[in-house]
Amino acid sequence: MTDIPLWQAAVLGILQGLAEFLPISSSAHLSLAPWAFHWPEPGLAFDVALHVGTLLAVLWYFRTEWIALASAALRMLTGGRGPRDVHERRALLLVVGTIPGGIGGYLLEKQAETVFRSPALTATMLIIMGIVLWAVDRWASSVKRLDQLTVRDAIIVGVAQVAALVPGVSRSGSTITAGRALGFDRESAAVFSFLLLMPITAAAAVLKVPHAIREASSLTPLIVGVACAAVSGWFAIAFLLRLVRTRGYGIFAVYRVVLGAAVLALVFARG
Repeated sequence: MTDIPLWQAAVLGILQGLAEFLPISSSAHLSLAPWAFHWPEPGLAFDVALHVGTLLAVLWYFRTEWIALASAALRMLTGGRGPRDVHERRALLLVVGTIPGGIGGYLLEKQAETVFRSPALTATMLIIMGIVLWAVDRWASSVKRLDQLTVRDAIIVGVAQVAALVPGVSRSGSTITAGRALGFDRESAAVFSFLLLMPITAAAAVLKVPHAIREASSLTPLIVGVACAAVSGWFAIAFLLRLVRTRGYGIFAVYRVVLGAAVLALVFARG
């Protein structure tokens, strides 16, 4: 991990918070910003540390839901039984949905740190997934709500989460797209995507944040980045959930295509 100026840590934290929950790919923005502006590359450990900020955002925004889910999980563990109510079922489905992402992250960790971070690949995936997001959101039905989620649905959304190891795909974008393709309404698809962030992000933070702390000569950039990610992440969740109650995801699809095209143009201009 390379130490970076505080203002750059703040910018990257804001980008992480906004782009983690808006379906525009936080990993793309975190990898492209240093490349485009010739900033020091902070490294993947710093990127993962910023996810602590978005983890705090989702835990606080959905704090009532998380308390209910934790209580439900505890009841199942201590009772040695399966789910009996909606929160127990949802807690179990979050575990099911997290498994594919955990396996994918373990198997593809090296690629995520190297070949997947190519600007040309990132730009291409921004465009492709932007088109897919727009098409699925436009034509998919909205007949299912979050309490109708099944084990099959959770597995499919969890597999979609693996694709986000490639910068430009977007974790929220891929999982929301999968949810919409399965027939969930826009808000339900977004909420499950946000809830699904917690387990895998917490696991990644446990593994990577100690490394980032050991490698940093100063913790101040990490603290600034995490704080900015937490605040901007909270606002991003609130904004998206309010937006999708009346409008679709088309604006984010357009942004993705425009950004991807601009990055490809810069790649070709630099030779």
